Amino acid sequence: MESLAVPTLIVALAEIGDKTQLLALLLAARYRRPWPIIAGILVATLANHLAAGAFGTWVAGLFSASQLGWLLAASFAAVALWTLVPDRLDDDEGSGLRRHGPFLATLVAFFLAEMGDKTQVATVMLAAQYPHFLLVVLGTTLGMLIANVPVVLAGNFAAERLPLTLIRRVAACAFAALALYAGYQALKLAPLG
Repeated sequence: MESLAVPTLIVALAEIGDKTQLLALLLAARYRRPWPIIAGILVATLANHLAAGAFGTWVAGLFSASQLGWLLAASFAAVALWTLVPDRLDDDEGSGLRRHGPFLATLVAFFLAEMGDKTQVATVMLAAQYPHFLLVVLGTTLGMLIANVPVVLAGNFAAERLPLTLIRRVAACAFAALALYAGYQALKLAPLG
């Protein structure tokens, strides 16, 4: 159950104020059709996170448990710092997709926006850490939906009233806690010195 719960919480927190959440807000304002946008977010996230999770599972097989623990600790620490930096949406993000309708525009824009994004990187790391690959992918996808569906449904109202700085700090603390835990686990496997 931890393979589902932790990824859900981590990604839901990390996604608040992220560029893909801003993209969801932009798409909601542009199309004013929430259900095709939500479906596009779901399909794009599943495809992106399945690939990221598969990569994370593959990477986990390349290292010893101790090496993987230290790699995860360093990666989670880096994402904790990255989470503190506010995202912004490029003005041309998804602009060429307007004529294709809300589902296809959302699908393509979200898939591309997630490439190299902190939630994709988190999915790689979480899949490397937890043994249940599909539960991790379902958790990270659920986390994306928890963060983005209310924005799509509520539009500008929700995004303007959220304490984004506080939420970024809480998400950074969650990633830092994961870094400490991974470092602790690695230290137990192969003590330094």
